[in-house]
Amino acid sequence: MKNSKAKKNICIIGDGGWGTALAIVLHSNGHNVTVWGPFPNYINAIKKTGENKLYLPGIKLPCQLNWTADRKTAGLQADIVILAVPTKFFRSVAESFKGLLPDSCGLLSVAKGFDQKTRKRMTEVAHEILGPLPLAALSGPSHAEEVAARIPTAVTVASKDNDYRNNLQKTFSNSRFRVYTSDDVAGIELGGALKNIIAVAVGVSDGLGFGDNTRAALITRGLAEITRLGHALGAKASTFAGLSGMGDLIVTCTSRHSRNRNVGERLGKGEKLDDILASMKQVAEGIWNCPIARDLAHKAGVEVPITEEVHAIIHKGKSPLDAVESLMSRNVKPE
Repeated sequence: MKNSKAKKNICIIGDGGWGTALAIVLHSNGHNVTVWGPFPNYINAIKKTGENKLYLPGIKLPCQLNWTADRKTAGLQADIVILAVPTKFFRSVAESFKGLLPDSCGLLSVAKGFDQKTRKRMTEVAHEILGPLPLAALSGPSHAEEVAARIPTAVTVASKDNDYRNNLQKTFSNSRFRVYTSDDVAGIELGGALKNIIAVAVGVSDGLGFGDNTRAALITRGLAEITRLGHALGAKASTFAGLSGMGDLIVTCTSRHSRNRNVGERLGKGEKLDDILASMKQVAEGIWNCPIARDLAHKAGVEVPITEEVHAIIHKGKSPLDAVESLMSRNVKPE
C-alpha cells in the first residue's frame, strides 16, 4: 500500500449518503476517489446533476469525483476499498466484487450492523468473502449530512494491523474530520450496530410525548446495555465510553438526521411499521438488526431489556405504552 501521505486511489462501494460524504472528505484530502453504485441510470443522474438527490440532497458534489456502476473497473487500481452499503445487502454486494479487487488493496467497512445470514460483524463477512486483505472498521458520531457540509466531528478507525490503522488515520484526517485509532475492531463495530436499537427506543419515547428525563435515562441505560453485551461478545468495555460507543449513541438518539430515532418517533405516535418503512428512501438499521442483537444476547446470557422491548414493539406488535410499563416495572436493583 502507498505511503499514508501519498495521493491514493480509493474506491467506495456504495452510493448512499455515508459513502458520498466520505468521498467528499477524501477528495478534499487530495485523493482520487471512485464511487460505485448498483444502478447505472442513477449513477448517470448523479454525474449529470452533480448531486446525490436521493441520499444526500442539497450537497454539491466535486466534479472530480468518479462515479460508476461497473464493478470490473470500480476498484481496479484501488489502494483502499471502502464498503459503505447497508448491512442487509453487504454480503451480496461483497460477493459481487469477489476476484475484482487488487491483491494489494486494504478494506475498510463503514457499515453498522450484523449480517442477516450468519450474525457476523461486517469485517468478518468481508474477510470471509474477499480474503486476507488488511481490514479495518470506522465508526463514530458522523451523520452524512453534517460530514458532507464540513461540520466538525471525530470518529475512530480500528484495525488489528497497527500500520494499516495509522495509514487510514492519516488518509482521512483533516481540520473538520478528526480520526482516532483503536485495535478493538469488535468494539467499534458493535457500538455502531447496537446504538441504532437504543435510538429506536428513544424515538418511541419522544413520539409518546415523554421528556428529557426519559430520553437521558434511556440513553444512559442503553449505554450500559450496549457495553454489557459488547463485552460479552469479545469487545473491550472501555471502547463503549468512546466515540464509537457513547458518541455515536448520543448523536443517533438525539439528532433530527437519525433515521432510527425517526422510525421510533413515528411508532410512538401510532404509525404502523410497514407504512413507515415504505415511506423511507434510506434504511433504518436498528429495525433489521434488533432480532439479531436480541438473539446474540440470549446466547451470551446477557440481559438487554431495552432491546427486548424494541423487539416486542417492532416484531410482535406490542404497544409502545405497554413496553414502557414493562421497562419501568422491572425488579429494582443496584445501578
